Amino acid sequence: MTADRAAPVVGTPYGAVRGRREHGIAVFRGIPYAAPPFGPRRFRAPEPPEPWDGVRDAGAFGPTAPKPPYSEAFAQYLSDPVVPGDDCLNLNVWTPEPGPGARLPVLVWLHGGALTRGSSAVPVYDGRAFARDGVVLVSVNYRLGVEGYGLFPDAPANLGLRDQLAALHWVHRSIAAFGGDPDRITLAGQSAGAISVGALIAAPQAQGLVRRAVLQSGPPEVSDRDKVRRMVRRMAARLKIPATAEAFAAVDRERLLRAQAEVGRLSSPVLGGPAFGIVVDGDLVPRDPLEALVAGEAARGVDLLLGWTRDEYRLWLVPGGLLERVDRLGPVALAGAMARCRCGHEVPRGYRALRPRAATAEIVGQMVTDHLLRIPLQSLADARPGSSYVYEFAWPSNLPDLGACHALELGFVFDTGGAPDSAKLAGEGAPRELCDTMHGAWARFAATGDPGWEPWGPSHPVRILGDGEPRTVDGPRDAEFALWAADATAQEAAAAPADGIPVRGTELASAVRRLRRSVGTRRH
Repeated sequence: MTADRAAPVVGTPYGAVRGRREHGIAVFRGIPYAAPPFGPRRFRAPEPPEPWDGVRDAGAFGPTAPKPPYSEAFAQYLSDPVVPGDDCLNLNVWTPEPGPGARLPVLVWLHGGALTRGSSAVPVYDGRAFARDGVVLVSVNYRLGVEGYGLFPDAPANLGLRDQLAALHWVHRSIAAFGGDPDRITLAGQSAGAISVGALIAAPQAQGLVRRAVLQSGPPEVSDRDKVRRMVRRMAARLKIPATAEAFAAVDRERLLRAQAEVGRLSSPVLGGPAFGIVVDGDLVPRDPLEALVAGEAARGVDLLLGWTRDEYRLWLVPGGLLERVDRLGPVALAGAMARCRCGHEVPRGYRALRPRAATAEIVGQMVTDHLLRIPLQSLADARPGSSYVYEFAWPSNLPDLGACHALELGFVFDTGGAPDSAKLAGEGAPRELCDTMHGAWARFAATGDPGWEPWGPSHPVRILGDGEPRTVDGPRDAEFALWAADATAQEAAAAPADGIPVRGTELASAVRRLRRSVGTRRH
């Protein structure tokens, strides 16, 4: 890190902050956008920070939200710094030109991590390249796990999402002083961050705050309220306390994190299991965000950039040798995937026909990825033709078995592919030209709404990045998606029960429980 002279000072609604000049870029870290969510504010909606006198130093990353560490298997691939302290509702700004006259496009970044891990301090998310290319980058910390997404009878739901909304309001009010244009805000996220983006652009309280949105490897979705309640109840049973926010607030943070990690031990995006998630709350999330967005009830006029990686599932199954174990389980794994996706036998048969040489783990992984991620994103593009752009990141990691896995693209998005933390997933020698292509597409989208290829339309154009020269392919996954459409038609014809679960669901649900016990996986 190279610090330049003349540290910049910028005013915010709560007081002035002093940043740093690094490589010609003004950087402000750890700016509070809300008060510390502890003490009497624990498990409560975010409140404004206390104003301060003088100039507050903004040279270092602020505290990160409480979170359990990654398991050893995942930690070798993913960095997750911990900064201690209570003031964890903070954000960072990278800008080439602080001051109200610049009016530069703004990209607000929401990190992933299954709503239980991650932070804005992850080195891969360094915003210098965006600022270098004329985009003000803002990255946000928000509450995680039970502190942010527990469901209690005596506390508001979706507290982490409420934190993100508070940060978005702060950006809208404050970013002009940092050189940004409050009328050109792009809200972007990956994985759980993308799920959050989908919920926010559909939220009534966020209408008019966002001009564009990027959803990478995460669709708009909500979790079943009973599923989230079960997570809280299991933690309460382990802690021997009532399942109330008041009782949880009295528990030491480290003890709470240990209980959360134990309860979520067998959860995985591929296999399901207990997990925290965004829920319909009748307020911030009045209905399923995907339904609201597809129906055109929210985010009118918001341009969309939607992406996924070719082998999302490999990050979930490769660590700890789970890929091989799923392969060995064979029919049990396929039955578990059918239960997870609530589909019939024709779907895995169709995937097998399209991939005759594929191992069971690939069939399972691609099925679940399509069902949970790609098909919802495509339905969102279908509802927004002409203003949606879709891409697939296809470059395989230089590390064994990872392929083009979940989160691999982030070093290319931020143009930090040469950093040691990016190499944990990519290996050494990430292609420079792919960094330029991927980062350039996001920067152009934030600035103009056009990443550089044709928008979504009847031919289903998808930009393929990282598999040879960048190119647009029409309908590269239409054959797989047609299997799901046929299955849905067959289920309707068979008059499935009113809850939508096929009659065969009980048998398959038993199979997926056996599968979870067999692999003993940990959630990313």
